[in-house]
Amino acid sequence: MSETNNNYQKATFAGGCFWCMVQPFEEMPGIISVVSGYTGGTTVNPTYKEVCSETTGHYEAVQITFDPELFPYTKLLELYWQQIDPTDPGGQFHDRGQSYKTAIFYHNEEQHKQAEASKKDLQDSGKFNAPIVTEIKPASPFYAAEEYHQGYHRKNPTHYQSYRRGSGRGAFIEKHWGEEAAH
Repeated sequence: MSETNNNYQKATFAGGCFWCMVQPFEEMPGIISVVSGYTGGTTVNPTYKEVCSETTGHYEAVQITFDPELFPYTKLLELYWQQIDPTDPGGQFHDRGQSYKTAIFYHNEEQHKQAEASKKDLQDSGKFNAPIVTEIKPASPFYAAEEYHQGYHRKNPTHYQSYRRGSGRGAFIEKHWGEEAAH
């Protein structure tokens, strides 16, 4: 499949450490690519070090190229909510600061409507006792992270698993969404 297919769309999600946001989406039918990177900030083509300095305004995020005929955006949203703590305004798990906050970056008005509806549905579900604070924002320039961050869970599986467990992400997901969602 070519990434230039006119039917393909992009979805951009910030969910804390981008290492943990790739694996849940890849290898699903209709997912063409998942790229770790930076978005939402002011610096052009920032580095990891610059983003971590909390001076650029960027979020760590993943940008997903997908075929909406095979994997609709609403399904991506469902999967996204199951990867994060949407009630945490200061980051995700043990990662704190602007670059680790959660946000959905919509690429068109239909995505905007679907993201707002999914956020409202999650809030109304009563699954969480605190308000859903994940922001929904228009997409802005996305910069791919350095190559060593791409597919990190495959390149460094032992470190990745240790990080995911140690951060509390896996336990949180299992508690709120079940064991199957936590892996």
